[in-house]
Amino acid sequence: MSAFAVAVDGPAGSGKSSVCRGVASELGMRYLDTGAMYRAITWAMLDADIDVEDAESIAAAAQSVQITSGTDPHKPTISVNGQDVSEPIRSADVTGAVSAVSAVPAVRQLLVELQRDEVAHAGASGIVVEGRDIGTVVLPDAPVKIFLTADPAVRALRRAKEDSERTNVHVSVADTEAALIARDEKDSTRASSPLTQAQDAIVVDTTELNLQQVIAEVVSQIKAARGA
Repeated sequence: MSAFAVAVDGPAGSGKSSVCRGVASELGMRYLDTGAMYRAITWAMLDADIDVEDAESIAAAAQSVQITSGTDPHKPTISVNGQDVSEPIRSADVTGAVSAVSAVPAVRQLLVELQRDEVAHAGASGIVVEGRDIGTVVLPDAPVKIFLTADPAVRALRRAKEDSERTNVHVSVADTEAALIARDEKDSTRASSPLTQAQDAIVVDTTELNLQQVIAEVVSQIKAARGA
């Protein structure tokens, strides 16, 4: 590993993206959203009318999908074969299909290689990487591992608010909580790289903390690891 990497894992709605971008911005580090990469490849499958339950077809089609991630925490980007998909990957269709596509071993192998390559080229600034298997699979030797969690009801409230603001359409908190719980179950029980807390990860429960408090805690852990 040629760059100082911070691995941040946790279930959907735990605040990973906001926290990681805030941490990376404060410390002048790069930022990689691996969840966006899985959403991007899911979008590509849907766009090509590939059955997301057909693992063999997905594995074959994934080989021709070129995903490019921008790692500027102030303006992260994601593209598929040169097309910016930052907005469409957040659609309900992609959200509903991403767990199935993410469970395909060939997809995970492909994206893990891309993720490790991003880390290898992050440079002296280092990089904050968020996802669900970063500390356990992608970067098991990362010097700092954080596992963010929160009460499901709180996660649902945050995600529904975020989605409502992004789409300007009211999103039900109850429906969001049910969807989050269902995704937690799928992600935690899949055979390939399940959502699991690394044994040496620092657990940060964000239930009763605001964003700035969580960022401050993670920054403190990183500075301690770097001897700053």
